[in-house]
Amino acid sequence: MGLKILSCGAGMQSTALALISCAQVDGPVEHPEVPRYDAVIYCDLGIEPEWVARQVAFLEDACTRQGIPFYILKSDLYQDYMENFGVRRVAGMPFWTLDEDGKAGKIHRRACTIEYKILMIQKFVRYRLLGYQPYQRLARKDIGAHELHIGFSYEEANRSFPSHHKMFKNRFPLIEMKWQRKDTYAYNLDVWGLDTKASACCICPYHQNYFFQYLKEHYPWHYQNVVDFDNMLENMQPQSPIRNRVFLSRSRKRIRDLRPEDCDDAQTFDYQERRIWNGF
Repeated sequence: MGLKILSCGAGMQSTALALISCAQVDGPVEHPEVPRYDAVIYCDLGIEPEWVARQVAFLEDACTRQGIPFYILKSDLYQDYMENFGVRRVAGMPFWTLDEDGKAGKIHRRACTIEYKILMIQKFVRYRLLGYQPYQRLARKDIGAHELHIGFSYEEANRSFPSHHKMFKNRFPLIEMKWQRKDTYAYNLDVWGLDTKASACCICPYHQNYFFQYLKEHYPWHYQNVVDFDNMLENMQPQSPIRNRVFLSRSRKRIRDLRPEDCDDAQTFDYQERRIWNGF
């Protein structure tokens, strides 16, 4: 029997999967798409919003009480970029760009998730959980035998992708269940009393500008880290292989220059006749 592994970002969606798994250890199996996980693995990128740490602590406690192993892997994307961008290779991030003529564009390669989460988890499972040695050949019994569960919700079905690792098959239980992000939020809050937000790192270019304004108002130390990162992109980009100017903000402005009118773009969903910000 292969391992069932949850790639846990500790946002709304993967939190719901972990908690459903916990609930089904002793209770009825209401969602057969979600197994009792052999491991729930969270990769700490070094610059997650503070609410993510609270969600991680909640999950770690819930999993531990139900006998589900919970692991935290250090995977410091922030520090690697701060030290290496423009100096040596770094993982591709989907920055927003302007060329020398002012034409707007975007870097479409999103290697950060693969290199700092998926590959980290695959290596951890292979070497730590299954006990392989470096360069040891994969046993036939492990080829395609293990499942990596990823918390994309139903509206994100276009993001699903097959595994390129011989050992794994990727599974997307929320897509199979036809659960949207709002359904995972409701489950976490209604069943477990946990008010969750998205878990994308503070330097993710997919954030709406509202996110950066929210950090500025509520978590100024996180905001300063983001400003420092964006300033580093500005200063080091000429030394990098990227020819166009790169930005964290989809408005293609420096974070320090965003105005309140730039930040009126919060993404929300309905919950019990209220509008809930999703954390992006």
